[in-house]
Amino acid sequence: MKIGFVVNDVMTEQTGYTTTRLGMAAVNAGHEVWVTGVGDLAYDPDDRVRARARGVPKSKYKTSEGYLRDLQGKAGNVDRVTVDDLDVLLLRNDPATDAVSRPWASSAGILFGRIAMRHGVIVLNDPNGLSKAMSKMYFQTFPEEVRPRTLITRDRDEIKQFATEEGGTIVLKPLQGSGGQSVFLVRQEDVPNLNQMIDAVSRDGYVIAQEYLPAAEEGDMRLFLLNGQPLRYKGKYAAFRRVRTGGDMRSNVHAGGKLRRAEVDSVALRIAEIVRPKLVQDGMFLVGLDIVGDKLMEINVFSPGGLGSAQKQEGVNFCVPVIQALQRKVQYMEFYRRNFDNEEMATL
Repeated sequence: MKIGFVVNDVMTEQTGYTTTRLGMAAVNAGHEVWVTGVGDLAYDPDDRVRARARGVPKSKYKTSEGYLRDLQGKAGNVDRVTVDDLDVLLLRNDPATDAVSRPWASSAGILFGRIAMRHGVIVLNDPNGLSKAMSKMYFQTFPEEVRPRTLITRDRDEIKQFATEEGGTIVLKPLQGSGGQSVFLVRQEDVPNLNQMIDAVSRDGYVIAQEYLPAAEEGDMRLFLLNGQPLRYKGKYAAFRRVRTGGDMRSNVHAGGKLRRAEVDSVALRIAEIVRPKLVQDGMFLVGLDIVGDKLMEINVFSPGGLGSAQKQEGVNFCVPVIQALQRKVQYMEFYRRNFDNEEMATL
């Protein structure tokens, strides 16, 4: 199986990234793996998509450190790969990372992925589905039952009215962005400073004002879905909890949160079942659900990370079933001579 990974920049990938772990797992399973930056894609005059890509020289790696060192270093293989000849192309670039400094790069993976689909390459997550999710507005297309009450606007007065209706406690965050950037918890005593908070968030566009969920004090759970179903391997769910530390309301690990083992209960599984139909419809192969209490805080469809964190908590390498799922898709395409739509193949 020939697998390509599209990332923001090959040289900024890190050992703990899920993409790195997936690449190593694929190599260890005997597959040919190429990694390319989103800016290294090209559409050639012969109607083929190609990319300057990097691979590794070894067939087995014990650690992601060794794999990434070879991938990024002088030992790595560098070639101009024909993307159309790949079996699978995984779009693992995060548009939010490039939104400010390289806005042209935000949608490049989707655009080139669409072209690659024409020749039967399985592109995951599905580019057309991802194009619908280019902002957090995508979250609002899921059933109200699993979402916090939300206002999206740039109007200060509307946000203030919403805060009043919510008893003075709300969360503010930008419509674009990720990783807990520019996220504010507004309490009753903060209302006099609400204008400054709104200004800080609205610099980059629309503001999301959201109902505050008291259960957030206990952190959140990330639960992975594969092919629209909770990812489970060797009897363990691919999930972990993130717990806040100090006074920071964000539980993101790089924002100071601590990892803990997650208990995937009937509430979390019910949420997964409610969102499953739309995720399947949109061709979302690998997804991360961020759950607080009985509500979703976010649905991560662009380069969802944390499989390594789930492995650390559960003692199971969840990259293995992901690669196995890709193998099955490639076999399906061989049986049916690539006659399946990409959206359908994405979650089969």
